[in-house]
Amino acid sequence: MSGGVDSSVAAALLLEKGFEVIGVTLQLHACPEPAEGGSCCGTDAVSQARAAAGRLGINHHVLDCRSLFEQTVLLNSWDEYARGRTPNPCIICNERIKFGILLDYARSLGAEKIATGHYARIGVRTNGDSYLLRGADAGKDQSYFLFSVSSNKLSAAVFPLGLHTKDAVRAMARRMGLGNADREESQDACFSTTGTACSEVLRQRFNGAIKRGPILDENGNLLGMHQGIHLFTIGQRRGLGVALGSAAWVKEIDPESCSVILTARKESLIAKGLIATGVRWNALTYTGRQLRCSVQVRYNQAPVPAVVEPYESGSVRVRFDGPVIAVSPGQAAVFYSGGRLLGGGWIERPIY
Repeated sequence: MSGGVDSSVAAALLLEKGFEVIGVTLQLHACPEPAEGGSCCGTDAVSQARAAAGRLGINHHVLDCRSLFEQTVLLNSWDEYARGRTPNPCIICNERIKFGILLDYARSLGAEKIATGHYARIGVRTNGDSYLLRGADAGKDQSYFLFSVSSNKLSAAVFPLGLHTKDAVRAMARRMGLGNADREESQDACFSTTGTACSEVLRQRFNGAIKRGPILDENGNLLGMHQGIHLFTIGQRRGLGVALGSAAWVKEIDPESCSVILTARKESLIAKGLIATGVRWNALTYTGRQLRCSVQVRYNQAPVPAVVEPYESGSVRVRFDGPVIAVSPGQAAVFYSGGRLLGGGWIERPIY
């Protein structure tokens, strides 16, 4: 229970179905003051979750995950930023924290399942393996963030909101008398600070080196100097640190030379495909042949038809049927067949 409306309603729905429910709030790191828009780990979140648990009449626990979160989510994210990549900490958090330490804790309490407020659904293959399906609310579907959760852990998961829309969930919360019914969405990056980039917050946290370097155009001409490659992401248009008199976008980040390459042509950001590593398959047994599916390269991006095929050292190459803009190394490429999540991997590089 994060303190938000989604996890609170998820608990209430399970109670209505007759389950015995225990509420657990994950303490991820110290948040002495509530962050603007809410936080998933601060004192405000704990009090909101405890109040919801009290309203529902269930026991409430706070699980200290600060050390694991620091080492597996935050440090991993900083390492990615330091390499000029754009991490997705929510995916790592789901895999290692919510379906890692939380699942272990649930079993220690004698619980058979863990439930979250994710907008996703679970299907079961004929061999009994579990896999992910998109949530019914297309605008809130969160299956993308869960692609790396293994089948055996999904078999222990319940997503009570998978068939509901966000508006319906808020309406249920009001009917149930939950105080967080109209609470604003919590920040995606719960460790951010208002006015400071997440990447800079992490650099300061881990005392990371600032990798300064040149800002170049596509022809290699020097446009200026930047204050660290961690401050940039592919497709970025604002905060570039140079005044060119016209629009420009980040096309490439070279961690070796610490160069940031800009383009004045948005079409230069169009990728024909990508290379993905660390691929995991959930809803099928991948035979190593060409696979036609749809691919999503960021959350809330419309999936595009594509072909996935084997590449070097266990990685895969994805060839898009149409143009995809701003494919960012470090993000996830997730493969779907209709509403069924087939698998996914981590974007190593775009193919132009």
